[in-house]
Amino acid sequence: MSGLAYALLGALVALGLVAAAARLRGFASQKPEHYAERTPAFDIRERLQGAILCEGVLYGPLGRVTSRFVADMNARWEGDRGHMTEAFRYDTGTTQDREWTLIVHEGGRIEATAPDIIGTGEGWQKGAAVCLKYRIRLPEQAGGHVLDVTDWMYLIENGTIMNRSEFRKFGIKVAELVATMRPAP
Repeated sequence: MSGLAYALLGALVALGLVAAAARLRGFASQKPEHYAERTPAFDIRERLQGAILCEGVLYGPLGRVTSRFVADMNARWEGDRGHMTEAFRYDTGTTQDREWTLIVHEGGRIEATAPDIIGTGEGWQKGAAVCLKYRIRLPEQAGGHVLDVTDWMYLIENGTIMNRSEFRKFGIKVAELVATMRPAP
């Protein structure tokens, strides 16, 4: 093997180790059990109920804000089955609507579906946190890409929900969202 081939192989191994370390220590390493003892308890049937105001920013792959948004949400529950609408208004003037169906199962497991979600999203609520993982198809005007999404929502003592989400394509982070959700005034 030539010196160049050894150098390329070494570089690939190093990149693989860096990627593995990030997954073991970063955002992706979180587990619902990490928040099991935290309070207040986050039950989406109680906290995602009625009119909700959401405000947030989207970061692009270079870590810069690419978009800001405000969303009006409304959720209602019949037992363990919920329906939530979202109406996003972006700083560019574009809008986006989504309708979720959420089901909470025994032990806090969550199923989530929406028209732009591929298959069924899965999640968990434990302690003061909720995690949802799903695949989303972006609208055509945003490229129509399919992204893997991990949503983490953390309940703050005053009732505000902090939301942090990562969007990945082929395992590479392409966007991040940070938002607040709170009962609409």
